[in-house]
Amino acid sequence: MYAIEAKNLNKIYAANKKTRSPEKHALKDFDIQIPRGSIYGLLGPNGAGKSTFINILASLVMKTSGEVKIWESDIDSATRQARASIGIVPQEINLDPFFTPAQALDMQAGLYGVPKDKRRTEELLELVGLSDKANAYARSLSGGMKRRLMIAKALVHTPPILILDEPTAGVDVELRQMLWQNVRALNKAGTTILLTTHYLEEAEELCDHIAIINHGKKIKDTTKDRLIGQIESKELLITLAETTAPRMADLFKDCFFSNEGKNKVLIRYNPADINAGDIIERIRKKKNTIIDISTQEPDLEDVFLSLTRSK
Repeated sequence: MYAIEAKNLNKIYAANKKTRSPEKHALKDFDIQIPRGSIYGLLGPNGAGKSTFINILASLVMKTSGEVKIWESDIDSATRQARASIGIVPQEINLDPFFTPAQALDMQAGLYGVPKDKRRTEELLELVGLSDKANAYARSLSGGMKRRLMIAKALVHTPPILILDEPTAGVDVELRQMLWQNVRALNKAGTTILLTTHYLEEAEELCDHIAIINHGKKIKDTTKDRLIGQIESKELLITLAETTAPRMADLFKDCFFSNEGKNKVLIRYNPADINAGDIIERIRKKKNTIIDISTQEPDLEDVFLSLTRSK
């Protein structure tokens, strides 16, 4: 029972003689299973195939081969049911400047065949914090307000799945935090979230499951905690009372050592080979006085770079 499931999905864009574009294999035997109720992150470099996959889900791009199901509805044999199961918030803002938020939501609900007595215009505007702007023209809204209105538009037909394509691209920190709150609230209410983002801290903050795609292939698919746990190295930044850092490299030939100033050293080590206590003891044997120690655990950015650089 998955929200979205793809098996052996392929998309090949044919060569274009006019633009001299070569044939491109955008998705290569792509498999993915997105659990219901999850906040699922789909990460990858530019051109990795993320947008192609989303456009296939939205029926904007025809797949070359493979199978895709949305809420157990096949996108080929049950297209309408599959399409009705998702709401998509694209990266580009697409609003009629002469419609008010209330009008925009009513029209979108009408396009999905939602009866007037079952439309949730006021509820959705309150959810995204736009109740006081219900009757203002869309052109008068700030960029952040427009993004929130786009989320509300994607929810007018109460889809069980919400797809967010780079939802916080170009927004300030305060708005990003507000959008994160909205995403968490929707997920808590039962909505499955598929999130693509270039902000790795966003994926680390929100997602409980992450897949990484590169050159059209899925190279990793696991929980966020397991993914971060794959990076074994840890770091110690040690501040010394003495300015003897340049003469300490010979103590750490079995791990990475770097001078970070006259009295600071950075040591990157694998806990399976050496522990922090051994490192501290080596420094003290040279009669160095440790003033401060700060540690750094691996984060999602470390994992992402290690996986995509090696492919």
